[in-house]
Amino acid sequence: MIYENKVLACVDQSHFADYVADYAAWAARLMDAPLEFLHVIDRHPEQGSGADHSGAIGFDAQENLLTKLSAEDGARTKNAREQGRIFLNRLRERAIAAGAALVDVRQRHGELEATLAELEQGVHLLVLGRRGEAAESTQRDLGRNVERVVRTLHKPILTVTAGFKAPQRVMIAFDGSIVTRRGVAMVAASPLFRGLPITLLMSGNESQDAPKQLEWARTTLETAGFEVTALLTPGDAERVIARTVKEQSIDMLVMGAFSHSPLRSLLFGSKTTDLLRSSTIPTLLLR
Repeated sequence: MIYENKVLACVDQSHFADYVADYAAWAARLMDAPLEFLHVIDRHPEQGSGADHSGAIGFDAQENLLTKLSAEDGARTKNAREQGRIFLNRLRERAIAAGAALVDVRQRHGELEATLAELEQGVHLLVLGRRGEAAESTQRDLGRNVERVVRTLHKPILTVTAGFKAPQRVMIAFDGSIVTRRGVAMVAASPLFRGLPITLLMSGNESQDAPKQLEWARTTLETAGFEVTALLTPGDAERVIARTVKEQSIDMLVMGAFSHSPLRSLLFGSKTTDLLRSSTIPTLLLR
């Protein structure tokens, strides 16, 4: 079944998928939204059969070899599809147990970015692990797909870390831009953070308009019923945010993400990746 305005959880077969499932189920339950798990199988996996075919000579040898390789490829595809089906069904049961009402699964062959771009229209929120299957062996602190996916899509993206904890304190990194103003309005209208205290942080270069912009954001959130702590702290945004997250015991960060134009930074521009690498809490990226 295809749902609109859904929470889409993008997963691969790593243990990080459980954390994605938990956060996606949490979001879907609070938003009263359908949840769909998406598993994309690489159409061109970088793997071979491991067999040495250099001695395949003789009459019809080439045709027989191609037939054999095709059969091996078909068997691998069938096996990957079956493993994916079992994997997705397990996550579906996990999400239902966590309180998600409408949960569906989808498995596709192809490339992740192209698949997400195709499905984007019906998505309200994308949930993505900050690390994935490849990071199991490389131990990289930010999955190779994260930046490409964030730059490709135009929907809010919740990037999650290891372990699940229902947020108790949320911080919005606000800079007065159109994107972060939309983010404040989104938080004010969404049931996702209803009842939670909000820390509203404005940092970076000093500006004469900053107090007025911060007051608008504070008033917007307070009018919606939120308890707000508004902070205006000049300085390097990345460092100020990291320090405030620790001092205020923040559980989730809301911030602007990459701009498609290299001439215009919505919040940190290229520093978005740096902040994701250093952050240890889930981050809701605004586009």
